[in-house]
Amino acid sequence: LLKAKGDLDGAEPLCRRALEIKEAALGPDHPHTGTSVGNLAQLLKAKGDLDGAEPLCRRALEIKEAALGPDHPHTGTSVGNLAQLLKAKGDLDGAEPLYRRALEIREAAHGPDHPDTGQSVNNLAGLLKAKGDLDGAEPLYRRALAIKVAVNGPDHRNTGKKALALAKVLKEMGRSKEAAELRAKYAVAIGGSNQSVCVLS
Repeated sequence: LLKAKGDLDGAEPLCRRALEIKEAALGPDHPHTGTSVGNLAQLLKAKGDLDGAEPLCRRALEIKEAALGPDHPHTGTSVGNLAQLLKAKGDLDGAEPLYRRALEIREAAHGPDHPDTGQSVNNLAGLLKAKGDLDGAEPLYRRALAIKVAVNGPDHRNTGKKALALAKVLKEMGRSKEAAELRAKYAVAIGGSNQSVCVLS
């Protein structure tokens, strides 16, 4: 609750206390303990303490892998959390195989068109874009957009976010006409007149 309210300093001792209780009651390797470790890691990340968060992210992943197996969806979440942390630290090469693994786990667990799979697709696309691999990012952004359209419809604001992300990549690739057409197609989702939508004649 305190984290949700933005009181990260107030939330930290409570997260640490919750972890201590879980460790004492369930042991250091129980999956619920792993969840508490991961919660503390995410809190430290939100506070900007990336170096403090990394060993906790790694520990949470190790616990989930040992307790649940390498292909469990909860393990996949821990893989994705570590990938996001490494990306935040600027370790894009370290993050990429983790993003790819998280996507593989979600595809196997939920199928190729599930919203959680779509989020992992989008995460990998963003990582490749950050690395300057626009050719690699484009088809992933298209896939993420297609999943959103199927799940939420073409006019939903979350669909608009995915359309806008793809449009930005197309523009960076020098394909401004395609970018403009995409913005026009999803104008309602992107925000209509509240966004700079270029409609080609």
